[in-house]
Amino acid sequence: MIRLGTSDLLVHPLCLGGNVFGWTADEASSFEVLDAYADAGGNFIDTADAYSHWVDGNSGGESETIIGRWMAARGNRDSMIIATKVSHLPPLIGLAPATISQGLDDSLRRLQTDRVDLYYAHYDDLDTPQADTLGAFDSAIKDGKVRYIGASNFTAERLQSALDTSDSLGLARYIALQHHYNLVNRGEYEGALREVVAKNGLVSLPYYSLASGFLTGKYREGSVVEGARAKGAGKYLDERGLTILSVLDRISAAHGVSVTAVSLAWLAAQPTVATPIASARIVEQLPDLLQMTDLQLTASELDELGRVSA
Repeated sequence: MIRLGTSDLLVHPLCLGGNVFGWTADEASSFEVLDAYADAGGNFIDTADAYSHWVDGNSGGESETIIGRWMAARGNRDSMIIATKVSHLPPLIGLAPATISQGLDDSLRRLQTDRVDLYYAHYDDLDTPQADTLGAFDSAIKDGKVRYIGASNFTAERLQSALDTSDSLGLARYIALQHHYNLVNRGEYEGALREVVAKNGLVSLPYYSLASGFLTGKYREGSVVEGARAKGAGKYLDERGLTILSVLDRISAAHGVSVTAVSLAWLAAQPTVATPIASARIVEQLPDLLQMTDLQLTASELDELGRVSA
C-alpha cells in the first residue's frame, strides 16, 4: 500500500477510475470490474459527481450511484478509499460554498456513505475567492463529511495561491493534485506544476494515464479501433507515438507483461506521482492494469522511455 502524501490514507498502487461506470460500462459490468479489483487487493476508487452527465439520458451522478450500490451490496465501505469531485456537474458549477455543500450532500447520498475520503475541486473557479472555497472544504472536514481535500485541473499559480491561502488562514490544505499526465502528454505537468506539488509536499494522481487507450498498444498504424475513446487515442499515431510504442513493446516482452502495465509503471515511477488512475470497461481489461503493481522497470528502461517521449 502507498501513503498519500501527508495523509493517513493507505491506497493500492493503482487507483481505479470510475468514469466509465454508467457510461461505457453498465451496472452489471461495473460490479464485475469492482469485484475483481477488490479481490486483487484494490481499495482506491476515483469518481466525480459529473460522471457521466454528458451521456444522452444521464443527468450526472451515475458513477457514484453504481459505486454506492456496489459498496452497499458488498458491505465493504470501510475497506475502500473513495475519491469524488465537485464543481463540474450542471447546475452545481463552480466552488462557491453553497455549491460545495449541496454537491457534497448529493454525493454522499449517491455513494450511500457518511464521508468522502478525498474530495476534489474538480475544476478551478476564478469567480469565487479561494478563502471562501477553502473555508467550505474546511467546514466539511470539521463536520466529518470529508477526510482530505484535493485539487484537480489547477494551474501552478492557482494551486500555489490556494495553498498559501490555507496556510495564512489556518484552513484545510489540498494534499493531492489530479491532472492530465502520461507518457505521451508530459508538458502540461512537468515543469512549474510539478514544482509546486513537490515543494508543498503534495502528491500527484494522474488521469488519462493511458492516453485514451493509446498506451495500451491496441492502436497501431493502419488499425481501426471502434469505441468512445478511439478518436482521442488516434492523435498520438505519429512518428513519436510509434517510436514510444516500439520501446514499450520491447520492454513489455522482456518482462512478460502488457504494454499497459509498462506505461503505468513508467508513470508511477515519476517524481511526485503516488498512483496513476486507470479505468476498465470490462473485467477482462483489468489484469493488464493490475500487472503494474508488481512491475519494477530498470533505470535504463525508465531513461529510454523518458528520452523517446521527451
